[in-house]
Amino acid sequence: MKKMLVIGLVGLMLVSLIPGKPHLHAASGGFPDVKEGHWAKAAIESAVAKGYFKGYADGTFKPNGTVTRAEFAALLARVAKAKESEESEASGHSFSDLAGHWSEPEVERAVALGFIQPSDYPNGFQPNTPITRFEMAKWMTSGLAANSDDFKQALEDTKTTVIPVREYFKPGIPESKSSYVAVALGTKLMSGYPDGTFGLDKKATRAETAIILQNYEQVSSREAGSFLGLQELRQVGTEHTNLETISPFTTGNTSLNDVVEKTLTFRNNAGSLKLHHYIVVDTEDFKNIDSIYAPMFVDESDYNSRLDEPGVYRAFIHITIYPKAQDFSVGHYMNGVRDGIVAGSRILNQSIMDKYGYQTLPHIESKKYFKEHNNPNGITMWLQVFLDSNTVGSQITTDDGSFASISNK
Repeated sequence: MKKMLVIGLVGLMLVSLIPGKPHLHAASGGFPDVKEGHWAKAAIESAVAKGYFKGYADGTFKPNGTVTRAEFAALLARVAKAKESEESEASGHSFSDLAGHWSEPEVERAVALGFIQPSDYPNGFQPNTPITRFEMAKWMTSGLAANSDDFKQALEDTKTTVIPVREYFKPGIPESKSSYVAVALGTKLMSGYPDGTFGLDKKATRAETAIILQNYEQVSSREAGSFLGLQELRQVGTEHTNLETISPFTTGNTSLNDVVEKTLTFRNNAGSLKLHHYIVVDTEDFKNIDSIYAPMFVDESDYNSRLDEPGVYRAFIHITIYPKAQDFSVGHYMNGVRDGIVAGSRILNQSIMDKYGYQTLPHIESKKYFKEHNNPNGITMWLQVFLDSNTVGSQITTDDGSFASISNK
């Protein structure tokens, strides 16, 4: 009989499947190492109440302890309840090193549910290896994609998107990993750390896992299109902008895809540039700045009472400048760009730029800056521009005649 996958909850205990571990028991009065105010206290208590986790024999939870691949596979296999699904029925032996291991049935079920790809582990599953945050992201988003064509498409759409974490800028996130991180962030399955990093190679803790499982329960019951952040990431991945997702502006019958990565020579012939991305942040209300990209560019300290008012949005332009003139300076750029879409100014929030690791136009000694940073690959940076819904109307025409414009919807 044809069967279908339904995401749900199963109140089964992971502990019963971990022979050799310390005896675990529930803590009726809470855990002494999960005190009031602990950032994951509510999620831990919820996970314990549902039987996903239990405390150790000494009464502690060990929130900073790691979670192994085997343990997380077992957890996911239980959070994702398969109802009458042939595809979900575990069969075969995907990993030779799991023979006789307590987790083999659960790992096989996680494989059948689409969470785990055996090809990712050619040297064996190594079940006792602590799982990394990237592995968590990939497993969960793969599971979503296995059950939803739209989530599957979201993974395709976000392969080349801008990801608002420090690793995107340095050392860079390879395309083979980027979409899993993007979808995990866009759905709020996972979030970055306060220092701006995602922590792809960091080992996930029990506390983090409790929150992540709680998030997965919520995300798995929703459609991919219901997440604004994911919509932004998808549009940036496919159109190089989130303009129409987050703002009242549009490129109309034109498209930034027609002009990105194409040369625009300055009118003073002092150099040229290429546009890569055009990202908009809704800054109409600085107490509620909207956009998954907001933390990467702006915070409340950037508020300017003269410029930031209802109807005004901030756009952040990703370009590469190729200086040509001797002693090239900011003035050459400012005077050489007639097209509004790429005519920006420097970003002022230095702490955010340092946090994420990108550059903007220099404030002083610009000749020295461009001389020191110039190379055959140009100088890549982010600039900002204010978009006023009352006056918006900018455009760009590249050297080959390609054209795009921005206006109100």
